[in-house]
Amino acid sequence: MARIAGVDLPRQKRAEIALTYIYGIGRARALAILAQANVEPGKKVEELSEEEVNRIRQVIESQGGVEGDLRKEIAVNVKRLIEIGSYRGLRHRRSLPVRGQRTHTNARTRKGPRKGTIANKKKATAKT
Repeated sequence: MARIAGVDLPRQKRAEIALTYIYGIGRARALAILAQANVEPGKKVEELSEEEVNRIRQVIESQGGVEGDLRKEIAVNVKRLIEIGSYRGLRHRRSLPVRGQRTHTNARTRKGPRKGTIANKKKATAKT
């Protein structure tokens, strides 16, 4: 099993798909990394030689911006927005959508499950 950037890549998947298991690498970046490392994208991870894995690892390290470092950088950016009191920072603090989406309906992923206070009040009064 190939281990790159602290992530075990799945052995049965093709290299271009397996690289997307690393935080910060999508399909386009995975293809660019494989092209730069001279590795065929359709090759399965279990078929990769140790030399090819090392070339991929070197390309990823030279580009930077994956896994823990990227997560820390994003967390610092969000913290900065919150501290300076920008609109985006306030949206992050309140756990609401940041990029202008509507919240009257939808946004359930960010807001969490519905509260249902009105429905609960009706049930409470009906019982007494």
